[in-house]
Amino acid sequence: MSRRRFYAQPTDIRGSLVTLSKEETHHLVHVLRLKPRDQVFVFDGCGNEYRCSFRAESRSQAELEIIAPLTNAVESPVHLTLAQSLAKSDKFDFIVQKATELGVSRIIPLATEHANVRPSRDQGDKRLDRWQRISLEAVKQCGRRKLVEFAAPMTVRQLTETDDSGFLLVFSEKGGVPINAALRQAGTLTGLTALVGPEGGWSDAELTFLEGRGATAVSLGPRILRTETAAVVAITLIQHWIGDLSN
Repeated sequence: MSRRRFYAQPTDIRGSLVTLSKEETHHLVHVLRLKPRDQVFVFDGCGNEYRCSFRAESRSQAELEIIAPLTNAVESPVHLTLAQSLAKSDKFDFIVQKATELGVSRIIPLATEHANVRPSRDQGDKRLDRWQRISLEAVKQCGRRKLVEFAAPMTVRQLTETDDSGFLLVFSEKGGVPINAALRQAGTLTGLTALVGPEGGWSDAELTFLEGRGATAVSLGPRILRTETAAVVAITLIQHWIGDLSN
């Protein structure tokens, strides 16, 4: 049976007691129909998780008592950022879900020249809320303990001005070095940003700009992949190389 996992903000964990939000309490009491003394797991989104006992429900909020912390490693050893070109809603939702499952630390939506999606600021805020909800559900399902960070949509230029990962890989349908060669060249990594382009591909100007900022162009083989496929493949190959998926 899968773990019954719930999210609680760090401020709702005080000593050995945990208070769940009304939404999480509804799921615990009315969906799963758990009873006092049933055991569940709670994570705080910052890397901590606890085995807990359900004590009682008060004012539509469940109170839990911590039994023991969990200490096994579940997060990737490298802070991996996915800078993903905006795509249609269902495709970007899929990318968010799978990137979360595969251990990405941060997702940055990119407004690229050939992207066929350009949301307004209001639409962007609504989509950001949606992506955070999708990611949280994926975190619960896959056993991670840290929430994925999200940035507001930005351009490639804005990304390079704010990126602090120290290493940029741009996955290009126009060619590049094999990923193993690029990662071997990088040596020991603590952070990495993978840029995945839109269905229309990167513009020549974007690739020239990125290479001028030190990004390494990487090829994913002889076939042209859909943007959602490229994102999953790129993350998987990176995580395998650094040992997150191969331990």
